Amino acid sequence: MPTLLTEAPPETTPQPVPSLPAFTAPSDKPGMGAILMDGGCLYRVWAPNATAVTLGGDFFHSGNTSPIDWQEIPLQRDAATGEGASYWSAFVPNAVHDSHYKFHIRNDSAPPDWPAPSDRPVSSHWKHDPYARDAISFGGNSIVVDRNFDWSGDNFQMPPWNELVIYELHIGTFGRDLPTQKSDFNSAIDRLDYLQRLGVNAIEVLPAFDFDTETSMGYNPGLPFAVDNAYGELQAMKSFIKAAHQRGIAVILDVVYNHFGPEGLDDCLGRFDGSYPPGTEGIYFYEDGRLYTPWGDNRPDFGRGEVRSYIRDHAMTGLGELRADGLRLDSTVSIRRIVRRFDDAGPNPEGFTLLRYLGEEKRKSLPWKILIAEDLQNDDTLTRDALFGGIGLDAQWDNWFSGRVRNAMFALDDNQRNPQQVAEAISKSYNSSGVFQRVNYLGSHDDDRTARIPSLIDGNNSESVFALRRTALGAALMFTTPGIPMLFMGQEFLESKPWNDSADFALDWGRIGRLHGMVELHRRLIHLRRNWDNNTRGLRGSNVNAFHINPEGVIAFHRWDQGGRGDDVVVVANLTNRRWDSYNIGFPRDGTWYLRFNSDFQGYAPEFSNVGYDTTAASGGNQGMPANGNVGLGPYSVNILSQ
Repeated sequence: MPTLLTEAPPETTPQPVPSLPAFTAPSDKPGMGAILMDGGCLYRVWAPNATAVTLGGDFFHSGNTSPIDWQEIPLQRDAATGEGASYWSAFVPNAVHDSHYKFHIRNDSAPPDWPAPSDRPVSSHWKHDPYARDAISFGGNSIVVDRNFDWSGDNFQMPPWNELVIYELHIGTFGRDLPTQKSDFNSAIDRLDYLQRLGVNAIEVLPAFDFDTETSMGYNPGLPFAVDNAYGELQAMKSFIKAAHQRGIAVILDVVYNHFGPEGLDDCLGRFDGSYPPGTEGIYFYEDGRLYTPWGDNRPDFGRGEVRSYIRDHAMTGLGELRADGLRLDSTVSIRRIVRRFDDAGPNPEGFTLLRYLGEEKRKSLPWKILIAEDLQNDDTLTRDALFGGIGLDAQWDNWFSGRVRNAMFALDDNQRNPQQVAEAISKSYNSSGVFQRVNYLGSHDDDRTARIPSLIDGNNSESVFALRRTALGAALMFTTPGIPMLFMGQEFLESKPWNDSADFALDWGRIGRLHGMVELHRRLIHLRRNWDNNTRGLRGSNVNAFHINPEGVIAFHRWDQGGRGDDVVVVANLTNRRWDSYNIGFPRDGTWYLRFNSDFQGYAPEFSNVGYDTTAASGGNQGMPANGNVGLGPYSVNILSQ
């Protein structure tokens, strides 16, 4: 029998090979892909248009880099007619973990351009298992993976969403100290203690599923169920999630359902069973104008039940088997609308239904986990309850907040900073009261590929007093605005190099020591946001009132949960280079208001002016509040006060 890998196997002592039974019937065991169970392995694949499907494998040898005893067995349709006729299966007794396999798909009616290279039979292809949890390479074999894992001691509970602070990171670069060093899940574990000390309690991991390129941001998944070999294997991802949980950190996995590939499709999902109109990609994909995306001709067919099930199975694998605490869904606008490379062809009701389906499946079994949309259209529909016509996801990235606050940070002249726009960004909520339905951020993997925050503020002088002040200004606004705050890796130590996924990129971790004050500033903001000192509970609350907007550049807003001492928080922001030694603002009540945070504190940077102080508010209203008091504001600074 032919093997799929051409390397000569190492010389070994011949071992008796278990005899294979006659495969004349499909398996009645449930599941898709290759699943170890009952002393063997179930294999099942969806190939509705295939003439025949053969399973090739080195079923009884574990951990070999190339097959030793490759055998091929015929799969049978699960049923002669009906839904089961689309699936092919067999159960192989005594098959072992880490063994190789692949599906040989034959279609006697395939188009002329489907046949593989001349060394393979006409009208047939060797294909990876779409559900494969691991593979040697895209040109090699799929691998049977033992999905058992020691989760003992993992008693993690997802924090309430109003307490989340997210840190977005890329496994391929996060664990690296210098360019070209290896960065994988194991090296990322070594940085978790730092994140715990920083105070973040959630990590958003850029897509780590198998891609057919040397390096990647992750948004080109070719084998969606497999962890990319550069980052480790399935067990490595599980170990990372368990290690994060042990430090009180939730893990949110970034997933890509708006397209697959484009790299690697020929070996897996593309033209899978040999049935496809010219120029299309077959059963997993649309076969009309909906196929086209900004990333290739590869939009999944959301109207096909088997494709919806495939995506649902992936999502629930992440939340269930992998124990991720949430998913970030990439470009949901490209699912619910037919966004193509150069135009938007309108709504896609089938994609809308898919997203609603994912939300319902999650709520039904794992309601405490979070689904976050990257939609970037500021559309309440994403997070509106499905009962009221919405999709029903839990939160969405809010680039509306990002754009307005970034303008206040990056504008070249104070006259260009718009206090009214910033106040609107602070006060915004989706669906009237859904303040935690939005993720607020200033930088992300997309933003920071072009330029990072300090460089956008002051060009090549990324550690100037202006870069320090206005970075601190933006961070303080982000952590005090209602919503779920998110940092992109390196933001807290003012990383200035544009981010990329190449092997030559490394974060400058030395800035933690050089700019330790700015790291401490972010740590302090996170602690206040999470109410660690039990005197800023209002920052976890859903209420906000921007009660003062001065066109000269000062904003004041009130945050609260239930209200009262230790709850009410007043935030005052100065968007300009002017210093105010005494500025009168309103307060919810009289008495002493303590300065819990001052971004102008010289402990954060010696260049700062240290303006700011506790104040005693007196009876007598101002700016619509019952009491008033004076505060001190340094240039481009934020004060946080509470009782």
